[in-house]
Amino acid sequence: MKLLLPHDVAGRLIGALEKAKQREIGGILMAEHLAESVFRVRKLTIQRRGGGFATFIRAVQSIVGPLQEFFQVTNHNYTRFNYIGEWHSHPSFPPLPSGTDHSTIHSIVENPDFGAFFVVLVIVKLGANRDLEGSLTIYQPGGRRDCGQLVVEEEKT
Repeated sequence: MKLLLPHDVAGRLIGALEKAKQREIGGILMAEHLAESVFRVRKLTIQRRGGGFATFIRAVQSIVGPLQEFFQVTNHNYTRFNYIGEWHSHPSFPPLPSGTDHSTIHSIVENPDFGAFFVVLVIVKLGANRDLEGSLTIYQPGGRRDCGQLVVEEEKT
């Protein structure tokens, strides 16, 4: 799977990571399905509370409004536009999922009320040049997980 991160979205993330410094932050990702196994992030939330040096806890109540708004703007076309997963930062560690991250996302994708075929987790941090470093992990029911490709798109001219 390939997840495209538009330049402006990456810029928002970089700004939020700079403000958070060594504290973990995160949110949810809403994306457009472009082609088989190719998605583009169209909207993300940035939750600035709930994180510490080595933890991030998503506030569930903070995602309902943004999801409803996204679905309304995209005319409830769930096949093309939908929640795709979660993101958070690891400012002091490699941008790879921890054991806790794996457990958390597996619990989402295994939840029968959720009904997801997969959920992604993007872990990001600021690189040495203040650029965005990150990883993409895809979780599927039954405990399967795979690595994907996170692509920061160039600025449109």
